[in-house]
Amino acid sequence: MNITRKAVAGGLAATLLLAACSNLSERDRNTAIGAGVGGVAGSVLTEGSALGTLGGAVVGGVIGHEVSKDKK
Repeated sequence: MNITRKAVAGGLAATLLLAACSNLSERDRNTAIGAGVGGVAGSVLTEGSALGTLGGAVVGGVIGHEVSKDKK
């Protein structure tokens, strides 16, 4: 349980730091935020599994990237 709390705290800190970068485009920022949130969620859902954390980060990053696409 202690590992999960550390993962959540680290993921949230990383997300906040990445969100504060003003030189990123909106799409890059959304990708980074999505990856951070997805990594935390994957870690929590898999009780700290490295594969779950990585999978969550990938899925969250893809979702964050796709949210920013231009709708034509």
